[in-house]
Amino acid sequence: MTTLNQSLFQFIHQFAGRNFLLDGLGIFFAQYLAYLMGVGFLVFVFYERGWRRKFYVFAEGAIAVILSRGLITEIIRFFYHHARPFSFYNFVPLISEAGWSLPSGHAAIFFALATVLWYRNRAWGVWFFALATLMGIARVYAGVHWPLDIVAGAAIGIASAMFVRWLLRDSRKKLF
Repeated sequence: MTTLNQSLFQFIHQFAGRNFLLDGLGIFFAQYLAYLMGVGFLVFVFYERGWRRKFYVFAEGAIAVILSRGLITEIIRFFYHHARPFSFYNFVPLISEAGWSLPSGHAAIFFALATVLWYRNRAWGVWFFALATLMGIARVYAGVHWPLDIVAGAAIGIASAMFVRWLLRDSRKKLF
């Protein structure tokens, strides 16, 4: 698996540093898309009908993010130390990043939010999944993550959101 992970990384990252426009897009999607997606989630919450539904969707997303990024990702990184590609290959990445790479915290957060949105509104969920995937590819392009980091973060985010949905099933039945 390591060889496949390295091969996929090299395939995606080989284009970095060759074109300023492509690098600019990579930097935007790797670093700044997260802010737009966060605002997008809040916009979705704002347009939910009724304050209880707004609160519920916001709470479901917040709990899924805390579980995926704040707990599971950090626990894995505490016990498993996986160097980032720029440390492994000794190059300067397009964006600055520190700490261990596996799993991707960005992928955990935004795939968790995408899953929460998908359960509430399929169209918003599909867009969020597409943007989260684009962000993951851009973070590999920028040289701060391995492809496996993104896949692991996505799996953690999706599983966390599904667990939170299962956990809150009784309250959801009363509300909706």
